[in-house]
Amino acid sequence: MRVLVVEDHPALGRALVHGLSAEGFAVDLAADGEEGLFMAGDTGYDAIVLDIMLPRVNGYDVCRRLRAAENWTPILMLTAKDGEYDEADALDIGADDYLTKPFSYVVLTAHLHALMRRGRRPRPAVLQAGDLLLDPGGRTCRRGGVSIDLTTREFSLLEYLVRHQGQVVSKQDLLAHVWAEHYDLDPNVVEVYIGYLRRKIDQPFGARSIETVRGAGYRLADDGG
Repeated sequence: MRVLVVEDHPALGRALVHGLSAEGFAVDLAADGEEGLFMAGDTGYDAIVLDIMLPRVNGYDVCRRLRAAENWTPILMLTAKDGEYDEADALDIGADDYLTKPFSYVVLTAHLHALMRRGRRPRPAVLQAGDLLLDPGGRTCRRGGVSIDLTTREFSLLEYLVRHQGQVVSKQDLLAHVWAEHYDLDPNVVEVYIGYLRRKIDQPFGARSIETVRGAGYRLADDGG
């Protein structure tokens, strides 16, 4: 199993190579983001361990560029930045997992094995359904090149629908994932916000992307309606 480690701290880089090699991985080391980008695109890896604070090209941009190039190698962000927003940013731009320093090699290898079992599933930085584009990292929404202004709750609701496009999702599922802190709200609040979204992303464009499935929930058309 081949792993690319992108880490600019020499001692930690060598330690990662030694530790992962001892666990049976074949490991290559890149000392900055630019070298990491080149190596990730040139050689097939089963996983990438990627620091965020890198010289030349930071880890966020490395991840963003790989996903934009449709490189779906599983990426584990390994960093000293442990704020919840840093973790959310990493996942939003296409990373698959996140681990903070200091770390245990037992935990690191377990995370890598879990990523490899999942395989190379697409994690695009920008979500798309037809001409409807949603960028979770930049918190922007566009349709047919036109920018759409969404509230935080509307954006979260649309993001969940786009991530599950073509599938029926129930009001209960939407409440649990979009209104998690207020799960006991009246389920009709979902219907109200679906109406808000339709007035913003559908009606001005003559589209019908959000379908009501009577008695079951809602479905966003995978062609954008």
